[in-house]
Amino acid sequence: MDLDAYVNEHNAEWRRLDELSRRRRLNAGEADELVALYQRAATHLSLIRSRSPDPILVARLSRLVLAGRNAMTGTPSFSMATVGRFFTHTFPLTVYRAWPWWCGVATAFSLFTFTLIGYVAANPEVAGYFMSDGAISALVNNEFEGYYSQFLPQNQLLRVWTNNALLTGEVLASGVIFFPVVYLLFNNALNVGLIGGVMIAYGRGDLFFGLIVPHGLLELTAVFIGAGVGLRIGWSWVAPGPLRTRGRALAETASEGMLVALGLVGVLLVSGLLEAFVTPSPLPNILKDFIGFIVWGAFLLYVFILGRNAEAEGASAAIEGEIAQESLPAA
Repeated sequence: MDLDAYVNEHNAEWRRLDELSRRRRLNAGEADELVALYQRAATHLSLIRSRSPDPILVARLSRLVLAGRNAMTGTPSFSMATVGRFFTHTFPLTVYRAWPWWCGVATAFSLFTFTLIGYVAANPEVAGYFMSDGAISALVNNEFEGYYSQFLPQNQLLRVWTNNALLTGEVLASGVIFFPVVYLLFNNALNVGLIGGVMIAYGRGDLFFGLIVPHGLLELTAVFIGAGVGLRIGWSWVAPGPLRTRGRALAETASEGMLVALGLVGVLLVSGLLEAFVTPSPLPNILKDFIGFIVWGAFLLYVFILGRNAEAEGASAAIEGEIAQESLPAA
């Protein structure tokens, strides 16, 4: 393909498309011309990408195609319908598609954590390698319980919400290179396992589970989803599949990952509300745990029922308004 000759042949059309795209008002003839030029420019872009992908020309034509599309459809505006669709289709669909990954993460984390809890509970002297006797005594007698009531509820909410969002963001973003996810989850499992084992060894197991279950089930699930989606993003460039390039697979999976991250902000807000207002409340531990189980179960039902329904409907997880590569006209 002679790129210079191709540019000379179609440059006038591209300039005309650019001119029409910038106009605020078009008559009927100009509108028809805009549609035709947009379709032709999209075809030109597809040809150049496949046969002679000059980055400068690709960028120019991509801008022209996007401008032409916006001129025909109008600039996207905020819509409550779009927000509603995100929570009823897009978010549960993206989480549902990644369920083998985050369920695998949850299983590995839980097995390691409960094994460690059992080992430390049966061998309390192990905790001495990580904590002093004074630190163990303070943890058992007041620090663990006092952690959840040391701040006003609204301050505790913002504190745990931001901390958990940071951890979830870290495991999601670092999944592309795998190992940081394992390191971050291992540290958290070690911390939970060690504290749980110490509390049980000193006869405070009821307090440990009574305080950690109400918010911990949903909170940890959000972290597991972030880690699973992050690992899925990383795997997409290792094994992109037979019909996608590595770059395209990574871009598409990462785009879905960003949608998951957005939805998890709301999930972590709910777990933060539980930790700030339910966990330190004077309610009986069994009732607080029941509330935690109900909220956690409701979230799982939400993901699997709405996510599966969206999958069955053939819903797309692409950002609304984005033009997928395969939707461009072919030569």
